[in-house]
Amino acid sequence: MQSYVFPKRLKRSKQDARIGYTSNEAVRLVRAGHEYFDLLDQLIAGARFTIHLQTYIFEEDETGKRVARALMEAARRKVKVYIIADGYASQNLSSAFVNQLREQGIYFRFFSSYFRSRYFYFGRRLHHKIVVVDSERSLVGGINIGDHYNDTTENVAWLDWAVYVQGEIGSRLQEICEKRIRNHVFTRTVRPPLPDNENRVRVRPRINDWVRRKREITQSYLEMFQSAQSHVTVISSYFIPGKELRKMIASATRRGVKVRVILAGISDVVIAKYAERFMYRWLLRNKVEIWEYQKRVLHAKLATYDDRWVTVGSYNLNNISAYASVELNLDIDDKGFAQDVGNRLNQIIRNECIRITQEDFHKKQTLWEHFLQRSAYDIFRIILFLFTFYFKQRD
Repeated sequence: MQSYVFPKRLKRSKQDARIGYTSNEAVRLVRAGHEYFDLLDQLIAGARFTIHLQTYIFEEDETGKRVARALMEAARRKVKVYIIADGYASQNLSSAFVNQLREQGIYFRFFSSYFRSRYFYFGRRLHHKIVVVDSERSLVGGINIGDHYNDTTENVAWLDWAVYVQGEIGSRLQEICEKRIRNHVFTRTVRPPLPDNENRVRVRPRINDWVRRKREITQSYLEMFQSAQSHVTVISSYFIPGKELRKMIASATRRGVKVRVILAGISDVVIAKYAERFMYRWLLRNKVEIWEYQKRVLHAKLATYDDRWVTVGSYNLNNISAYASVELNLDIDDKGFAQDVGNRLNQIIRNECIRITQEDFHKKQTLWEHFLQRSAYDIFRIILFLFTFYFKQRD
């Protein structure tokens, strides 16, 4: 059983913090929209042996059908294709759509609850988003399969990212995918580890999964706030951190670390935005800079510190991700990559965000707004607790 160290005793050596990293030939940040889905098309078209795709949302829309066609074409080339979609978030997929995939020889299943009856749904959500091709090329991030995350004739993609990695990490990620597939024996050729050198990038997978007692992504965030000496930038779509993270954020700002959070100005979940704004008082009191993204819905989950380290994936800074969902991030320990990510975030802050200052925030606050925010925060905490229960009424 894996043990975890909590903030009061969060003391780890530099050597311990580097455990789990692999050496990889190529790593780059990929933005949602044409960039992501064009790259996904290329990866699927170039697959020779296996494709694993696991996602929270798979929509039966223009983008979903495009991806499905590419996967079925790969299956006709005798590539082994495996798809797992969350049984709650992807429940609108039609039987005809799923059957068409299966008829082409594609393994497809829904990640479902542990207990289910006519009246309730209990279990985790498969919230991670991952594609692995031939155990060598991988995409990990927060981007679902659907029009909201793509640039289409009627839509501009929500702001989100994934990381493309080519290298040793692919074998680790394929193994993660295979563990979700039932009653199937896999034979794989595992790539030998590559020696570290200045031209390779260090990457490690991080998982949160409360059933398997894994909270590695939470630990990465705690370590980030503890280790930062200069600055931290977090971009998060539903930012309601728990007590552990709030304690580490406050500790960082007291040490003089500049902490910035980029949050949604336009949110797809209204109650979550009200609850998040209730947190603004605490953030401003603790000298955290708040920037609201204005251009589109913000769906990104990314953080970086001191131009040296980045984490990207499906993990939101709230207790749903911490305790109730299966999440996957990649930690990238590379100064060049971190500087590039930092430059992108700085550009977004300059051109597409407005800053929420203490003075501006209090000017706009009314008793009614405060009541709504507090109510949303309390309701959202209850939702966090009961998130894995989905009650349904049947005729």
